[in-house]
Amino acid sequence: MAEPLLSIRGLEVTFRGAGRPVPAVRGIDLDVAADEVLGIVGESGSGKSVTSLAMTGLLPGTAEVRGSIRIGGVEVTGAAPEVLRHMRGRDVGMIFQDPTTSLNPVLPIGRQVTEGQVAHGLLRTAEAPGRAVELLAEVDIPDPAGRALQFPHQFSGGMRQRAVIAMAMAGRPRLIIADEPTTALDVTVQAQVLALLRRRQAATGAAVILITHDLGVIAETADRVAVMYAGKIVEAAPVAEIFARPRHPYTVGLLKSLPRLDQEARRLVPIQGQPPTPGAIPSGCSFHPRCPIGAARERCRSEEPVLRAAGPSGVAACHFTHEVEALLAATPEANAAVSTPRAAPAEPLLVVDGLRVHFPIRRGLLRRQTGLVRAVDGVSLEVRAGETLGLVGESGCGKTTTGRAIMGLIKASGGSITFAGQDITRLDAAGLRAVRRHVQYVFQDPYASLNPIRTVEEIVAEPLHIHGVYDAMGGAGRVARLFDLVGLSRTMLGRYPREFSGGQRQRVGIARALALEPRLLILDEPVAALDVSIQAQTVNLLMDLQAELGLAYLFIAHDLSVVRHISDRVAVMYLGRIVEEGTRDELYARPVHPYTQSLLSAVPVPEPGVSGRRIVLEGDIPNPASPPSGCAFHPRCYRATARCAEEAPAFVPYPGLATRVACHHAGPLTADELPAAPAANEALA
Repeated sequence: MAEPLLSIRGLEVTFRGAGRPVPAVRGIDLDVAADEVLGIVGESGSGKSVTSLAMTGLLPGTAEVRGSIRIGGVEVTGAAPEVLRHMRGRDVGMIFQDPTTSLNPVLPIGRQVTEGQVAHGLLRTAEAPGRAVELLAEVDIPDPAGRALQFPHQFSGGMRQRAVIAMAMAGRPRLIIADEPTTALDVTVQAQVLALLRRRQAATGAAVILITHDLGVIAETADRVAVMYAGKIVEAAPVAEIFARPRHPYTVGLLKSLPRLDQEARRLVPIQGQPPTPGAIPSGCSFHPRCPIGAARERCRSEEPVLRAAGPSGVAACHFTHEVEALLAATPEANAAVSTPRAAPAEPLLVVDGLRVHFPIRRGLLRRQTGLVRAVDGVSLEVRAGETLGLVGESGCGKTTTGRAIMGLIKASGGSITFAGQDITRLDAAGLRAVRRHVQYVFQDPYASLNPIRTVEEIVAEPLHIHGVYDAMGGAGRVARLFDLVGLSRTMLGRYPREFSGGQRQRVGIARALALEPRLLILDEPVAALDVSIQAQTVNLLMDLQAELGLAYLFIAHDLSVVRHISDRVAVMYLGRIVEEGTRDELYARPVHPYTQSLLSAVPVPEPGVSGRRIVLEGDIPNPASPPSGCAFHPRCYRATARCAEEAPAFVPYPGLATRVACHHAGPLTADELPAAPAANEALA
């Protein structure tokens, strides 16, 4: 058997600072062969990224690394800086999660793509511009010669990630480490990036380590999977074996937490509790406090399991692997199917009619207006009491701007917003404040939306003070009851946001939004930044709160799997307009707009070998400052005709369905309509 390209033995990483040492990686072994894709999965804090940084020698000076890391026969641990620099330039390519932080904002993209090759003597300076154009063309960036001269801020998120891939692959490295390369991307851009990564890996025969929490991406991309928890590998096996017969309760928990498009919408089954912090890892099996098998067993509390053979060709660190199969097969009562959409009141609670939000473009010394950014350009929607309307679409389509305009955080340029029969678009500040008692907003980022210098009790009580109802609504007792409602302990009231996990911070944000007993919550990507299990906990919490309090939700998201589980109706948005709207079940079963069909086809299915043909949209969403004529989607649409380029379609009911659609050629997708070009449509292995 050939020697693996990457071999790790007994890797330990401990961070030392002013306090006690913090163990982030606690002894792992890994092998990765050439032309193999190893997926590493686990919740935040499990040690995935620290492991990848240790492989490349990029950990800070406060990290103490022990064990052996060999790449192509070269020992990384303890290597001299010049050896590490040479290895990173020639043998290892790194793709980081956020392409914005990977690119220098003051250098042209073309120069950044080739500077590593020039620095290592692999490319002459005179040849660099031509090579940069070639590399950008290889990663499907349009007009590569022109784009090579542009700067990162002139690229979309997907294009920036493709440029980072070009940079990582420029020297044809033998090992590519991709750390959450698609987490911040829309599903359509994710499909483009994954297809590109597979093509480049196949062309070079490189080994790939793919770090992600998206099990759908793992199922479609990886050959083998390593599952990490609390700084250790708790299970490793070929990808088909992991998904069919996992041998560790944690792996089962991750799989059950996952919302799926290919199954009936069900209530999610999250892993109970929170992952441990590296400085407070439980004794015995680190997973036992959250484990349905080991929580009550003395052996699990006192004896740490070791990795041993489990299944045909896998390993697992569990004392009771023989009981895990029954755990996977069990369907708890909490996993009951989500009911069909509820019967809603005849009169809608919120009516948005022809909403427009245009931002002026100003240039020159006198800042004269030279154009408009049509962020929202004629959106109409309704939300009834007690129901959830999911609003989906790619980044830049206007979802968040719509939500903020409804909340009054952004001024509408036109149209009307009616809440409980009252037009709120023309209210003064006092009138708008009165409406906000009944309409509240939950922001995407739980880290940025909470004041770091106030306790969470003060944060949740703030709306009560602003509206002068703190005492009338029960004061401190009201805040404590809100903590009970969102599943947080009252003992946490005096803590600060930094002392909470991401999921707990989002619960604090939800508690704050509920303080004034609102009737409508606008939820702007409330689970996008959360791990899959914490995401499942939050989705279930929102569903429970809605059932208990009769809340209406406008749920803004780009994760179509999550939207399916929580929504009654779904509206699909593209370039400032709604292009399709219908009930959850009809829209997911029979989408009729080509854009909706493309979005749904791009969602990875978390089961190896079952993925079908995929429609990968070409190009990026157009600039809302200069939208295409006619139908805005026609430059990317596989059904587009000359009529589409000239005439904007009306938003009208579709025959036979409770669906409205804006398309001249709407209809169910048929097999012969799939694009033939490999770059636009790919048959996944």
